[in-house]
Amino acid sequence: MASVALAASVVLAGCDTDQVSLATNAKANQPVSPKLVAAMGEKNMDLQSPILIRLFKQEAELEVWKQTRSGQFALLKTYPICRWSGDLGPKVREGDRQAPEGFYSINPSQMNPQSAYYLSFNTGFPNAFDKALGRTGSQLMVHGDCSSRGCYAMTDEQIAEIYSLGRESFFGGQKAFQFQAYPFRMTPVNMAKHRNNPNMPFWRMIKEGYDHFEVTRQEPKVDFCEKKYVFDAAKAPDAKRDPVFDASAKCPAYVIPEEIASAVREKEQRDEAEYNKLVAKGTPVARMNTGIDGGMNKIFAAKIPEGSTGLSESAEGNTLQMLAMSKAPGTIPGTVNPPKPNLEPVAATPQEEPVVAAPASNTRVASAQPAEKSGFFSNLGRKMGFGTADATATTPPPQATASVAPATTPTTAASRLKAAVTRFAPGHHDAAKDKPAVAAKPAEPAKPAETKMAATRPALKPSVNDAAASGSSQMAGAAPVVSSNSFDSRFGAMK
Repeated sequence: MASVALAASVVLAGCDTDQVSLATNAKANQPVSPKLVAAMGEKNMDLQSPILIRLFKQEAELEVWKQTRSGQFALLKTYPICRWSGDLGPKVREGDRQAPEGFYSINPSQMNPQSAYYLSFNTGFPNAFDKALGRTGSQLMVHGDCSSRGCYAMTDEQIAEIYSLGRESFFGGQKAFQFQAYPFRMTPVNMAKHRNNPNMPFWRMIKEGYDHFEVTRQEPKVDFCEKKYVFDAAKAPDAKRDPVFDASAKCPAYVIPEEIASAVREKEQRDEAEYNKLVAKGTPVARMNTGIDGGMNKIFAAKIPEGSTGLSESAEGNTLQMLAMSKAPGTIPGTVNPPKPNLEPVAATPQEEPVVAAPASNTRVASAQPAEKSGFFSNLGRKMGFGTADATATTPPPQATASVAPATTPTTAASRLKAAVTRFAPGHHDAAKDKPAVAAKPAEPAKPAETKMAATRPALKPSVNDAAASGSSQMAGAAPVVSSNSFDSRFGAMK
């Protein structure tokens, strides 16, 4: 009877062919592993305490946070993502292959034990904010099978564990758990690298929610009005009732509790100061529009012939060759289609300050060397009989501001000879393939520079030892562990 009451059929679309129901299913009733239960005990967590999930595309990682007995959330485990599709940025329309970004709520009806992809849960896209903007799409899931067409795909073993953690939180009384999906970890380094991305206004908006969670370690309350997100809103002191929010309507009068607002404000000021320093010194701008479909964590890319991480950056440390000898966190199907590698030519040396990178007063622009200056290549050119015909300079002349593309300047045959020698030197690409600078478009940075500036991240292996330590204080009224039962009867009891 409980299964019938909670069952819900859906129109199937996108990357999923699932039916949402809570029928008896052995996969959906797998117990949480003893190792993970032991980790909870070490972190002062209860098996059935609330959870929260954060996900990062660029790092290809999914985090499961769990509430400790102190009342705050602590990181329980980090899972490498086997596959995600699309580009960095939110989902806009049905069929764009984009995996959603933003804040979503997962209730029991969104848990799918009968998934065609082992197990899954529906992200809830589109939420009220997405709908207010006219965004379309359906059945955007987190599921197994390591295959994605707009979803976040894990291995079957990973989704079984994540699913069991969500199930137990519902058995403990949590009505819904929050799912936060980001393009990358919202650090000053990543914000600086992607500062020219057209999605930056949206990313700055959801960073507010990221910051709220970072400073409070509590699930932020999410509302929508005026087609924007609002976090931790409360009624004003003189208000007689709670504010009513409508994603498409004008925002009601509300306040953010001062203890939260001040902590968030301080964090934002620190982040902005660091961001400005990074921009001023010329942090390279990340590539855009590479045509690569999604990404994959490097621990999985290492297991696939000619595997590539795609748009997911590989953290510093183990190479794909080294990871190929390690054990994968789950079974990788033979039908996995990894993202295509980025085959576009990249400059052999780090670029100077990108175009439209910083205010003119802080901009550093490399200047060309005088054409008549003599050196090894000049002397060699004269001895070999090269003339002095003009050619395009390899370094731009000084400009008044960084908003104008550098113009070409004359140079000597010595420069041409130097370029020709460099062209065939190891580690250099054909300079003739470089695209000329375009006004108001940032120069594409070299890969080594991006790696150097990448933020540090949690270890990629889903080991309980990698999770952050939790608080140690006790909280009265912690949910007791109830006896194991079937998925149906326990949800029936909760209902």
